[in-house]
Amino acid sequence: MPCDRLEKALSLELGELREKGTLKGAESVVTGVIPADGERGPRIELAGDTERQYLRMNSNSYLGLSLRTELIEAEEEAARRFGTGPGAVRFISGTYQAHVDLEGRLAAFHDRQAGMVFSSAYAATMGVLPALISADTAVISDALNHSCIINAMRLARPGAKYVYDHLDLTDLGSKLESAAGTHRRALVVTDGVFSMRGDWAPLSEIIELARSYDSRFEENVVVIVDDSHGVGAFGKTGRGTEEFTGSDQVDVLVATLGKAFGVNGGYVVGGRSLIEFLREKSAFYIYSNPITPAEASAALRAVELVDSPRGLELLDHLRAMTARFEQGLVRLGFETIPGAHPVVPLMVRDTARTSSLVGHLKRNGVLATGLNFPVVPKGDEEIRFQVSADHTPNDIDYTLGVLESFD
Repeated sequence: MPCDRLEKALSLELGELREKGTLKGAESVVTGVIPADGERGPRIELAGDTERQYLRMNSNSYLGLSLRTELIEAEEEAARRFGTGPGAVRFISGTYQAHVDLEGRLAAFHDRQAGMVFSSAYAATMGVLPALISADTAVISDALNHSCIINAMRLARPGAKYVYDHLDLTDLGSKLESAAGTHRRALVVTDGVFSMRGDWAPLSEIIELARSYDSRFEENVVVIVDDSHGVGAFGKTGRGTEEFTGSDQVDVLVATLGKAFGVNGGYVVGGRSLIEFLREKSAFYIYSNPITPAEASAALRAVELVDSPRGLELLDHLRAMTARFEQGLVRLGFETIPGAHPVVPLMVRDTARTSSLVGHLKRNGVLATGLNFPVVPKGDEEIRFQVSADHTPNDIDYTLGVLESFD
């Protein structure tokens, strides 16, 4: 067997992960979706379990849009017109009118000059950052930024890389001071909403600090935000962390179509020259197929829905369900991190207890995600609950009842 020694080495590494308790293991396979019925929101069926239907408290689909008839119909109609796949990368023959329409609508939604769609939000960040980073660039990143930002920085090999303590503006200022005068350009990069804890970046203060150092860099201090968990789920009209914090516009905004918008893909919006440059220089855009025309059509319908009176109703309901769940956790004596975002962490602070509680929830038909070291720091072990607009008060109360029954 030509790869026998490699197979052995990989098996040993898997064994080490298993011993440490960090092996993710087999994935759950969804075999069916049961629509909402009265006071009960949607449920899913999983392979190998014919006895239960599960309430998802671990989905990024914050507005429940992936199950809406109008999105499904938009995707089906476009698939019949254009087929199931784009056929090529966009600069060859893979750009369709649906992609162009979606990019224009996203730019308008965020009040930017232009937008650009990627195959995923991870690909968007991986494609945007390296294109803007050179040997004369200093990159300054929040300590709890998403994996896509961390890996994009590694790929880009900037002239200097700084990591500031989570949400610590004093430390961010010290990092800008260290970089000033030694680099032509500085990029301050942060998540909008941090996916593990549901807390968010103070964008007004970050922008103000960046502007105070801007004159000391020949090519500016550029503020880049990945707001994949914010856009569509945060702010009165779903414009994300910018809207929630009341900040000015950041220079480069990355977000996703695969969470609150309920479809697939990622995107970036910004100035016209920025987007034109990225189309020429971003490898993750140039050399990867785009989302399908059908997905783009469904995403366009999702943006239109969010930007409508019905979207406001969904966001109001999402906020009400988030508050109901968070208040219930506090009433039951659980520790959480208070916040308005539908990521609601239950801080367990113990790996074994986290696993036991996740198992208890699943046995009672509730799916939630346990986060242990090294995904989170030791002592910050938690269960990440994610509230959705398709949850009902009955769903929230049922989950709280399951938690209360754990001993």
